[in-house]
Amino acid sequence: MLRALAMGMAMALAADHPAQAAPPRAAVFPFELDDTSLQGSMQGLGSDDLSRLARLDDQLRDALVRSGRYTPVVVPAEPGGRTLWSCNGCEADQAQRLEAQFAIVGWVQKVSNLILNINLVIRDVATGQRVAGGSVDIRGDTDESWTRGLSYLLRNRILTGEPVR
Repeated sequence: MLRALAMGMAMALAADHPAQAAPPRAAVFPFELDDTSLQGSMQGLGSDDLSRLARLDDQLRDALVRSGRYTPVVVPAEPGGRTLWSCNGCEADQAQRLEAQFAIVGWVQKVSNLILNINLVIRDVATGQRVAGGSVDIRGDTDESWTRGLSYLLRNRILTGEPVR
């Protein structure tokens, strides 16, 4: 009797709350570095930069999942591939092949060891239109400044307002 009552209540609750649709799939491309600093032109891409870019990738995917707005689809880096941040939407084709509704491209512009900015763009794959984006300037080329910069960008520019569906 008690079991039947519990099942009846569970069914009634389920009827009142229809199943939530899964968040749309978002192809999350690896962060890129646009290093125009003197150090970058003299020494190339350093191991510190590579590890910071990888941490930004993880931080972004984790934030997207926690927000409930997107289901991240990891896109593997293509060695020697094109620079996505400057191709004006070329990432949409690859995102479409992954059956993603959105494409997310991020990059860090390093002007010097003191002046950097983190940029992020989200595009609707079907229309190619930018649905969210922003940039944040950071000071200092440290793990902490990169992490805090992306956190600020996500909190104040990217994951604000209503989710795009």
